[in-house]
Amino acid sequence: MSSPEQPERPGRGEALYAVRRLCRRFGDRSVLDDLSFDVMRGECLVILGRSGSGKSLTLRQLNGLDEAEAGSVRFEGTDLVQLTERQLYPLRRRIAMLFQSAALFDSIDVLENVAFPLREHGGLSEEEIRERVAGSLAWVGLSGIEDRMPAALSGGMKKRVALARSLVQEPEVVLYDEPTAGLDPVTSATIASLIRSTQAEFGTTSVVVTHDLRLAREVGDRVALLDGGRFCFIGTWEQAERSTDPALRAFLQGRQPPSEEDIDAA
Repeated sequence: MSSPEQPERPGRGEALYAVRRLCRRFGDRSVLDDLSFDVMRGECLVILGRSGSGKSLTLRQLNGLDEAEAGSVRFEGTDLVQLTERQLYPLRRRIAMLFQSAALFDSIDVLENVAFPLREHGGLSEEEIRERVAGSLAWVGLSGIEDRMPAALSGGMKKRVALARSLVQEPEVVLYDEPTAGLDPVTSATIASLIRSTQAEFGTTSVVVTHDLRLAREVGDRVALLDGGRFCFIGTWEQAERSTDPALRAFLQGRQPPSEEDIDAA
């Protein structure tokens, strides 16, 4: 995939996303509770957390796929929470998402799967679409498989086709939901390399939700741990290693986090 031909994006070091006091409940359970954080332009932010902590829900807030009950999600100053589906549509051309399941369409071949967002948004000729698809597949190391059906692909190939589909519109942001779930270590390493190289080559801003600490360490510029509906820690890996936060220490060491009673007793 060639470097995108588009206006130069503002430099790194400024907030692309500003999330403030975000709340989301399911029944009596508060999953996101007054959550606030920034995503810096050009960085890879990794979100960690136990199962059910709201990691994927947080990710879906960043492209308006889930409706918040309170708070704001500002993308370059525009609050996604306040937008209708129709208003979100053009912004989603700039924000791609790689779903945990890959979410390929089983009834169409790889070419049409990768071309889907291009056809949805229109404006390109058939020749341009095929060129863009071929370039995107080449980028993820899958040249020449356009005529294959998803059922004929391995789990790792499906993830890479889904990544090719995410990148085909040359987005500014890619949101990754458990990108290495169910993959073997070698394929996981390939996905990690693609996340890093995509960020470096195209200036992409990445947010990665994962349980995979090896992936998190390899791709993350900053890491955040979601606990109790908020980030109990957010910072660099160097800061994480020095942190004394009990929930973070337990997570990084693969232990059960201490209870409030244990903390009070200490």
